Amino acid sequence: MPVMPGLWSLIRPFLRPTIVVLMAVFSLQRSVLEPGDQVERVRAFTRQIEFDYVNWTLDALQDKLGQIGIGTADYLTPDDQSLLVLDYLDLVAQISQYEGYLDEYYTNPEIANPEAASEPLRQELDRLYKHRRHLAPLAESIFQNQLRTTAAELDLTFGGQSIPPVLYHITPLPLALIVSPRDVIQQDANISLQHEYPTDQRATLETQVDQALNVSSLVVNIGGVGTYPTMVVQTTNINWLAEVVAHEWIHNFLTLRPLGASYMKNAELRTINETTANIAGKEIGAALIERYYPEFVPPPPQPIAEPSEEITPEPEPPAFDFRAEMHETRLNVDQMLAEGEIEEAEAYMETRRQLFVENGYRIRKLNQAYFAFHGAYADQPGGAAGVSEDPIGAAVRALRAESPSLAAFVNRISWMWSFEQLQAAVEKNLTP
Repeated sequence: MPVMPGLWSLIRPFLRPTIVVLMAVFSLQRSVLEPGDQVERVRAFTRQIEFDYVNWTLDALQDKLGQIGIGTADYLTPDDQSLLVLDYLDLVAQISQYEGYLDEYYTNPEIANPEAASEPLRQELDRLYKHRRHLAPLAESIFQNQLRTTAAELDLTFGGQSIPPVLYHITPLPLALIVSPRDVIQQDANISLQHEYPTDQRATLETQVDQALNVSSLVVNIGGVGTYPTMVVQTTNINWLAEVVAHEWIHNFLTLRPLGASYMKNAELRTINETTANIAGKEIGAALIERYYPEFVPPPPQPIAEPSEEITPEPEPPAFDFRAEMHETRLNVDQMLAEGEIEEAEAYMETRRQLFVENGYRIRKLNQAYFAFHGAYADQPGGAAGVSEDPIGAAVRALRAESPSLAAFVNRISWMWSFEQLQAAVEKNLTP
């Protein structure tokens, strides 16, 4: 429900160049592309399918102006506001279920005329879609306010106001084409693609880029993008939603400070940024759930039983530890690449990928680009992080552990622009 659509149509043409300039400024802060830069070589394959951030931002801002105009949330009690958000998530789950039913009509060979047979279901889906369009802006507005209040209680705001204001929009997310050299794991390119891009076309694009540029590439799904408003994928999981919205808002918070402005300066700073956002996102998200949705607070971990002297049956074999197995894979790949064994490393990664698939982890492709992307998230030990990321993630985690509060941690690390500053801060705290 846009506010004064006629006025918006007059404003929009003037906003477009402003947004383009702002995006260009942020791009210049993050990386400078020289003639013949690897990113431009990759873009020769992607220009026609790249995501249009400018038009998306304009559309999202129009939706947010509509939310301000509605103001309905102000007339609901806090409990009713939380119930409305949960109703919206239930609606999303119902739509997803019905869409699955609709797929069955068109995949079942025994149904001769799926269009006619599915007519009642499609009518119901149309009704649900209309209800979602009505409910989504209000649910987003409520959740934004809840996150702002939570951030204020954690002393992450100025005078109770989040800077920048918390704004997010549920939307189909762009895909990301990640490109790494074959002989070392590092992210040379991260290009956003349109979300309507099926798996077979993703594989074809990866093959074209790999063969033409002798690189390792991978098209990955993402959970959010730190645009403004931030982009968040649709979900039915309230805990995940709280964590991701908080994670992306922290990216906006950091962008106004040296750490975020230096995001693309090097791999070290990218890892520091993502690890900081992961740590803060989880803590803020957990605090939001505890205050507004206490019934969804995860149960505490079960205590380890004391050993018994009684004869017990043979223990079950240990469950497959994804993080440990993935970390072992990364360390072995790093060593192989360091010794120049590129083909051997790639064959090893394919063997390991099959092991993960056998244990229920549907990894389509495990290569250098996979580790270049996932290795930047080092808020927990192990996983896809390698030797080079380990000290960075460990240092960020150490600074958080040594900080008296989340606000103290975020405010301190946000004014850093090098790994050396982080190391010095951790070492200073450890000095008796």
